[in-house]
Amino acid sequence: MAGRRHIRTFIITLCLIMLTFGGCGSKEEKIGGMQTELKKPDSQQSEQTPLAQTASPTATPSETSLGTSGVIVDVDGTKLTKDQLKAEVKKKMSAIKQQVPADKIKQVTENIRKQIINDFTVRTLLTNEVNRLNVSVSDSEVTDAINRLKSGLPQGMTIEDFMSKNNMSKEKMQEEIRFGIKVNKMVLSQTSGKIKPTDKEIDKFYKKNKDKFMMPESVHVRHILVAKAAGDDDKIKAEKKAKAEDLRKQLLVGANFAELATKYSDCPSKQNGGDLGVFTRGDMVKPFEDAAFSQEINTIGPVVETDFGYHIIQVLERNTSKILALDEKMKGNISAFLVQQKQQEAFDAMVKKLRDKAKITVYQN
Repeated sequence: MAGRRHIRTFIITLCLIMLTFGGCGSKEEKIGGMQTELKKPDSQQSEQTPLAQTASPTATPSETSLGTSGVIVDVDGTKLTKDQLKAEVKKKMSAIKQQVPADKIKQVTENIRKQIINDFTVRTLLTNEVNRLNVSVSDSEVTDAINRLKSGLPQGMTIEDFMSKNNMSKEKMQEEIRFGIKVNKMVLSQTSGKIKPTDKEIDKFYKKNKDKFMMPESVHVRHILVAKAAGDDDKIKAEKKAKAEDLRKQLLVGANFAELATKYSDCPSKQNGGDLGVFTRGDMVKPFEDAAFSQEINTIGPVVETDFGYHIIQVLERNTSKILALDEKMKGNISAFLVQQKQQEAFDAMVKKLRDKAKITVYQN
């Protein structure tokens, strides 16, 4: 394989692998909720992707000073050079640098560097094994996998959007999917067909993880926002609050909420008549959340001020917390999760076996 092709979109490939298995989602999904600018910002994401961590068991390769020709890692004769690594680290850091605090840049850069070396190592091991076993994939299998990928994309995202976001041509995507299917076949060969969970396993998982099936208290809300802007002085803020109060008065005497939201709200939710969907505690900024969870259903609450501006809130529905029942749909969801778990374990075991018999040398920088 040519040197310029050593560094691949390995995490994308792993996701495609999981898609051919039947899914590439998170293990836990939030119930309800809708991402808006009102929601609190996510906490700092992990500096190393979970897939990279779980896909590659810790190795103990030999480590010496920097190799000849600037080689960073050698996996059974396939090499990753210092220049290749540097270029890839730079590319990944440029994509996330704005989201990383200044005091974390060095740590995140080092984590990304380790991740790239790890991904290169695992990808090389898998490629060599696929070639050794001469695993074949038909065009129809690739087409089926692409169709599954399309159906699994977020709403509104096209396959073209996916390729653009991940800097992949159509040909490269097909190549990655073909490779993923080959890896799938190797993984499935490790499971000996013992992959479908029994009813007993499903029931045991449900009872042991009741906390994961708790549906928290939630509310379905719509609102109208009169937004603040940076630099607003007290006079402008007072005028904006007065505007919100006037809109509230119109609602109290029977004005149509959705029409007013569409016409006057400064929130993107105006396209849906101000509807923010369902959310749980902790999803929204506190003043908004406190109001939403304390208001009576269908009442027009008092104007609420947040850092975003002035809100008129209406609660459409409130749901109390409850544990989801182990019905047929839930059994299916648990079964799918356990299947993925077993496949992941088989994948990890296969990679560990390949590592153990490979000659891997990581050179000090």
